[in-house]
Amino acid sequence: MSVVRRRPATTRALGVGLLLALPLALTACDSDDSSGDAVKVTAKDKSCDVAKKDWPAGKNSIKVTNKGSQVTELYVYAQGDRIVTERENIGPGTSATLNFEIKAGTYEVACKPGMKGDGIRQKVTVAGTPAEKPIDPRLAEAVAHYRTFTNTTVEQMLPLATEFVNAVKAGDVAKAKEYYPKSRLGWETIEPVAESFGDLDPQMDAREADLEPGQEWSGWHRIEKALWTTGQITDVEKGYADRLMADLKTLQSKVGTVDITPTSIANGAKGLLDEVATGKVTGEEEAFSHTDLWDFAGNVDGAKKAFELLKPYVAEKDAALTGTLDAEFAKIQGLLFKYKQGDGYVSYDTVDEAKRKELSDAVNALGEPLSKLAGVVAQ
Repeated sequence: MSVVRRRPATTRALGVGLLLALPLALTACDSDDSSGDAVKVTAKDKSCDVAKKDWPAGKNSIKVTNKGSQVTELYVYAQGDRIVTERENIGPGTSATLNFEIKAGTYEVACKPGMKGDGIRQKVTVAGTPAEKPIDPRLAEAVAHYRTFTNTTVEQMLPLATEFVNAVKAGDVAKAKEYYPKSRLGWETIEPVAESFGDLDPQMDAREADLEPGQEWSGWHRIEKALWTTGQITDVEKGYADRLMADLKTLQSKVGTVDITPTSIANGAKGLLDEVATGKVTGEEEAFSHTDLWDFAGNVDGAKKAFELLKPYVAEKDAALTGTLDAEFAKIQGLLFKYKQGDGYVSYDTVDEAKRKELSDAVNALGEPLSKLAGVVAQ
């Protein structure tokens, strides 16, 4: 099956009103000054030019400049479309720098004008053996703790997902609605890791609006539509509930094998904020249930966890950055707290445009300094 990442089309990402369109277009302005030796990538509407296609193994960086007319994304894929690194939401006329670590092998760089589809791809080759350099103990500890965090999060998801799946299979619409956002919260918290396993993401989390021609629609959002539109659970939805549980168990079996590095933790934190900007704050992620704020909170909590683990090292290298991130995380979590209701959040269709603008501004204010985190970790 063709791997199609769940992403909103540009017109929809920018079409939720002028109040949201401008902040989203500005989020990828490059303020990272660590791009001096970066491989230059020029993204246009119909091309993706990679200036250097032979890379050394180890730490690398890419500076991508969007000279097209659409918002774009940049991915580096290993075989099986496993994501090595990514950056979303790169507006026309802006640039972004990605710092990452990579092993010897063959890869593909993909630019995705319009932020959908498989993208325009270029092959690159990575060779050599990185010079042995002891990892800073604080970063080694961050990697170990992040691995434990991802494993624990998946373990904690399964009972909630089981309640959701069992409710769907029993035809209990009310209970299925109750457990729908709860079953997804862990996924949203570790989404960059969960997305790294090729087809699992489109199978479990694809949205109807982003389907490619001929792509089968399954996963949470397939069931969400039935629950919140017709309120009818048929054998089709029950079948997709079984498949969702099978995919979750596959995730459980694989999550301990994912490559985790200090830069991937930092990039994952930025990736989670990109997820908020492109899907949650626009209200497009949960088109039927309007449970976007649950996902929003999961993404922010996951990004903050990543930052907190890296903080002992980053604070020494760039105390001003850690101070800014502390303040911005506190601000955005304070905003989210206003929308708490019981053990969850209010329906997002009750949040008006002005308040969505306030949330969007907070996302952008946090995303900009968060984009610098990987550069500091890579020093």
